[in-house]
Amino acid sequence: MTADTKSPLEHVNDTVLQLKEMRHYSKNNVELLTTQWLMFDGELSKLKKASVIEDLMTKQSQFYDGVEAAIAELEALAVELTPAPEEGAA
Repeated sequence: MTADTKSPLEHVNDTVLQLKEMRHYSKNNVELLTTQWLMFDGELSKLKKASVIEDLMTKQSQFYDGVEAAIAELEALAVELTPAPEEGAA
């Protein structure tokens, strides 16, 4: 189905899938960055550069939280857009 012929529900579902993929990679990136930061915190602190990584970790965490909120909101919208099952169709 092309973008022109997709229903609103299909667009929402596609967006949710994309956001879930972004969430997955975001989580992995945060975990890798945290690991690096923990390994080199002492050295970065001595160089007065620990705050650079801390700022990135905070921003990444905020992004992750935003993606989570967007997924929840769009999943709720998908439920609203899902047509009710037809009577007698079982």
